[in-house]
Amino acid sequence: MTSRRVRRNRIIWALNLLVLMALIAYLLAGRGGPSRPAAPPPKPPTSHPQAAQTHVASGNLDSDWEGDHEPVTFVFGGDVHFPVGTNLGDRLADDPATALGQTVPELFAGANLSMANFESALTNGTCPDTQSKQFVFYAPSTAIVAFQHAGVTLVTEANNHGEDCGPAGLQMALAAKQQSGYPILGIGQDVTQAFAPYETTINGERIAIIAATQVIDSDLQTAWTATGTQPGLASAYDVDALISEVQAVRKTADTVIVYLHWGTELQDCPNPLQEPLAQLLVKAGADIIVGTHAHVLLGGGYLGTAYVDYGLGNFAFYDNSPPENASGSLVITATGRHIDSVDWRPAVIVDDLPQPLSGAAATAAIAAWNQDRACTDVTATPGTPLASSATETTPAPADEVEQLSVDKD
Repeated sequence: MTSRRVRRNRIIWALNLLVLMALIAYLLAGRGGPSRPAAPPPKPPTSHPQAAQTHVASGNLDSDWEGDHEPVTFVFGGDVHFPVGTNLGDRLADDPATALGQTVPELFAGANLSMANFESALTNGTCPDTQSKQFVFYAPSTAIVAFQHAGVTLVTEANNHGEDCGPAGLQMALAAKQQSGYPILGIGQDVTQAFAPYETTINGERIAIIAATQVIDSDLQTAWTATGTQPGLASAYDVDALISEVQAVRKTADTVIVYLHWGTELQDCPNPLQEPLAQLLVKAGADIIVGTHAHVLLGGGYLGTAYVDYGLGNFAFYDNSPPENASGSLVITATGRHIDSVDWRPAVIVDDLPQPLSGAAATAAIAAWNQDRACTDVTATPGTPLASSATETTPAPADEVEQLSVDKD
C-alpha cells in the first residue's frame, strides 16, 4: 500500500511540474506576461552647439552667475604718462624697461590682469599735429615697453589726451599697437575698432573689457570721436554704441569690465554724468566699472551687485603734491559676475612714481578712501542686482540715453 502511495504521489508531483512549466511558458510568451524592461533612452549627443550656446547665454545673463571655473584677480591703476622734461619722461628716455620703477609692479602684484589709463598720445616721439588745448601730452612707442616690463597687461587711450597730436598722431598709435601686439583700448580706425573689447580667458573664466571716454574738449569732440568712417576715440557720449557693446559681450563673457575716462578735474565727487551712466552700464551687464580723469581719488563701492569706482586718481604722474599725489591700486577678485573681494592698496606719488604706504599711513589713507564713498550712489556692501536678462538684452531708455549724449561738463 505504501509503495503504491509513493508512486502515485510521484506521478502527481510530475504532472504538477509539467503543468507549472507549461503555464510559465505561456505567460512568458503571452500578452499577460511580465513586461520586458524598457529600452534605455538614447544618450544625448556629447556636444550640441546650439544647446551649449543657450546655456552660456542664460548663465551669463544671470546677475548671480559665478562662471564655471576659478576666481580671477584684477588690479587697476589710474593715470600714467611720460611728458618730456619730467622725471617720468627722463626715465623713459634713459631706459624704457625700468621707467616705471619697482613700485608699480609691487602695486600690481598678484594680478591675473592689470590695467591703467595711458593719459597721452602715443607717437614716434614727435607731435605732428599739436591740438589747440591747454595741456598736450605725447610719448614715444617705447612707452609700451615700460608698461610691459612693469607688468601692466593693457592700457586705454580713450581719454582727453588720446589724440593730442591730431589724426596723424593717432595713426602712429594705431601702427604701434599693431606692430607691438600690445593691447591698447579705446582707439581705432572706426567706431567698431574703437569700441572693440579686449577678450581673454583666465583660469577658465572669459573676460571682456571695454574702454571709452566721457571727457573730450567740446571744440574737439566731433573731430576726435570715432565714427563709421572716421578714426578716433571710443566716445561715451555715443551711449547707444557703448551700451550695445556691453550687451554684446555680456552674452559670452563671464566677467564684463568697463574702464572709463570720466569725472571733473579736482572734484572728488561724481559729476552729474557719471552716476546715470554707471546705472545704465550696470543694467546693460557690466560687472566692474572703473575710471579716471579727475586726478584725485573718488569713491568706490557696490552698485547693486556690480562694483563701481568713480575715480582712481593719478598712478604714475607728474603731480607730486596733495591732493593729486594720492595714489594706489584697486584689487578686485571676481568669479564670473560675483565680486569675491575688493581691496585698496594706498600709495603716494613721489618724484612721479607711486610709493606704497604701510602702517599708520596706509590705515589713514584707506579710511580716507572709504570716506570718499559718502558722496556717491554706491555702498560698502552688495545690494539687490540692478541688471536682469531684460535690461541686458533691450535698448536703454531713449530719454536716459539722450541726457548723456552731450557734453555737460
